[in-house]
Formats: sequence, C-alpha cells, structure tokens
Amino acid sequence: MQKLRILFYVYTLLVSLVAASSAWGASAIGEQKLKIVASNYPLAYFAERLAGPRATVTLPAPASVDPAYWQPDAKAVGAMQKADLILLNGADYEKWLAHVALPRLKLIDTSATFRDRYIRIENAVVHSHGPAGQHSHEGIAFTTWIDFDQAAQQAAAVANALIAKRPELKALTLDALQMLQQDLAELDEEIRRITAAKPSLPLMASHPVYQYLARRYSLNLKSVHWEPGEMPPAQEWAELDKTLAGHPAKVMLWESEPDTQVVEKLKAKGIASKVFDPCANRPDTGDFLTVMQQNIKNLKLVFHP
Repeated sequence: MQKLRILFYVYTLLVSLVAASSAWGASAIGEQKLKIVASNYPLAYFAERLAGPRATVTLPAPASVDPAYWQPDAKAVGAMQKADLILLNGADYEKWLAHVALPRLKLIDTSATFRDRYIRIENAVVHSHGPAGQHSHEGIAFTTWIDFDQAAQQAAAVANALIAKRPELKALTLDALQMLQQDLAELDEEIRRITAAKPSLPLMASHPVYQYLARRYSLNLKSVHWEPGEMPPAQEWAELDKTLAGHPAKVMLWESEPDTQVVEKLKAKGIASKVFDPCANRPDTGDFLTVMQQNIKNLKLVFHP
C-alpha cells in the first residue's frame, strides 16, 4: 500500500510538472508574439496569413475610413512606436509618414522592389472624398496590390521582415508565403484569362484607383471622380457624355455599391455598374481573398455577359 501511495505521488508530481511546463510554454509564446501594425488591410491580411498565431496584427485606421486618407492620432503613433514591425504600402500611400517620428528600422516599405514601376498621375482633378475633405489623386498611384503580381512581391517583403525578426520560424514563414503567393497567382491568371477575350473593351471607372489593374491586365479604362454614395452634379454627367462619345463604355467599375439613383441613371445611358473593391480596409464579411474572388466574378460578367 505504501508503495502504491509513493507511485501515485510521483505520478501526480509528474502531471503537475508537465502542466506547469505547458502553461509556461504557452505564456512564453504569448509574450514572444510579434506586434505588427499595417497601414492598410491587404498588408494586414498578408501578415496574418504569414505569421498566423505568432503575431498580433493591427490595422489602426477605423473601418469607416479609407486608410489612404487616414491620419494617425497620438495614440496610434504610440502604438506604432511600440510595434516590432510597421508595414507600409509605399507608393506615397502613407502621406502622414513625414509628420510622425517612427523608428526607421521598424518600417517595411513593401512595394520597394517595384518602385521603378510606380505609375505617376499628372493633372489630377481636386474633389471631395467624404469626411476626408478635398484632395486630388495627383502624384503616385498607390493601389499597388490590385496588380496581383505586385501583391505577391509585397507579400514576400512581409515574409522577409518576419524572418529577419524570427529567423527560427523561417521554414514556417516560407511555407505560408508559398501558399499565399499561389492564391495570388491564381487570381492573376484568372483575370488574365477573362480579360484576354476582349482586350480593347471600353470601360469606365468611378474613381482613379485602378491604374495598376488596368496596366497589368491591359484594360481599356477611363476614370471619372465619383463617390458611390453621392449623385454627381449635372456638369459631371455632361463630362461623362463627352467621354462616352469617344469611349463607348457599357460598364462602370465602382469601389463599392453605388447609390441606386446613380445606377438607374447610368442604366438609362446603357451603362451597367459593377463593383471591383480594392479592399483597402477590412471587409464586413470574408477576407482579402474572398473579396478579390468576388471582384473577379463581377469582372467576368463584364467580359462574358
């Protein structure tokens, strides 16, 4: 009986030690999580895919704001200063960057590898953009990730930054990168296949944000400066008519669902409205991949009605 009691005691002690060790390990892993801040949702999505539970990824721009026109407050700047990595889109996306003090070694410009292929916008129209007030799109086109080859390069930049911080996780990170880049390559190939059927098809865009999409996939695209929730004034409808006279588009691409009255007025002109959401901020449902898959379905209806 005494021997059984001793064996039971030893067993209980071992179980306790294993449990304590597991708890300590979980705590240690939690403490070692990388803190990552991303300037837009595509970069946050890439980081989440690549780092998984090994990082906490934050997108500080509120859900109601386009991150390209967001300005960080003191709290957001403080959070970025404490982060391990700050993922930047580059291409003049983060216009606030010159006005805040952040550690240079933490800043990762994810589009640096194709800086020589940035698209410069000249003579842009000044217009309003919801609560952000008046602005123009003059400068560098910044919606880089809707060229999915460029998106793959941005994902690689995120992976390299993660590996530099956690070399011991290199194999896991590279495996995750391979899967992510395969998903992006499939999006790229599908759009190429869809658009190849009618390479000269005239298209309109409600906003000048599709430059890289148009270049990568050879879209015959012209843009106006319309907001989805606003009825354009009469002068802008007249300008649209002038554009259509030499560019007879039957479809307008929108960043989000446009106002019903605008849709109906466009339909009366023979123009259908289709959404191609750049997904700059976190979507209400789904994720970056599912949003892009839906965009491609919408685009397929344009080229193969």
